[in-house]
Amino acid sequence: QVQLVESGGGLVQAGGSLRLSCAASGLTFSIYAMGWFRQAPRKEREIVAAISRSGSSTYYTDSVKGPFTISRDNAKNTVSLQTNSLRPEGTAVYYCATNHSVTMEDPYWGPGTQVAVSS
Repeated sequence: QVQLVESGGGLVQAGGSLRLSCAASGLTFSIYAMGWFRQAPRKEREIVAAISRSGSSTYYTDSVKGPFTISRDNAKNTVSLQTNSLRPEGTAVYYCATNHSVTMEDPYWGPGTQVAVSS
């Protein structure tokens, strides 16, 4: 049974940073792509970043290119999202996701971690 558990969310001032982490279990981690999504109030869930199985390829949505960095540690079954220069519009529940494909179609989900950015 695939399980994903996020951590690292919280309240931060605009311009601040948070490091989100996701611990995965119940899967052969190195053969799964990993991703981060977010869902802001009254908005649809959107992909933020994704990383390939080996970590050699990454994808970012345009609004986070530069400030956000996704990384993974296949020895520890973890994926992280470093979020820098956070803005109030970054307030959302951030979800860890996994699937065999980096396109993240119909992935497994974690329960999410709340990020709130104050202005």
